[in-house]
Amino acid sequence: MIEEAREIAELLKVLANENRLMIICHLLSGPMTVSQLHEQLNHVTQSALSQHLAILKANRLLSSTKNGQSITYAIQDYRIEALIETIKVNYCKIN
Repeated sequence: MIEEAREIAELLKVLANENRLMIICHLLSGPMTVSQLHEQLNHVTQSALSQHLAILKANRLLSSTKNGQSITYAIQDYRIEALIETIKVNYCKIN
């Protein structure tokens, strides 16, 4: 039980950043390229966006595929979908 609690705590630490949370919220609707994500999160610099994506990927929440010079990210761990959907109504108001 303690190991599961540690795993959940680590997941929540990764998601405890508003920019990473918004990235996840956008990707719940489907895979997106870095450029598409940057258009949606234009308040985040491309450098910062890349760092957030790397953290999410390192924690196995996202996967990526490269097509030429474009990188597309998608949700890899769908267990977070239920968690995010629970709070999405209040915290992920995407226009």
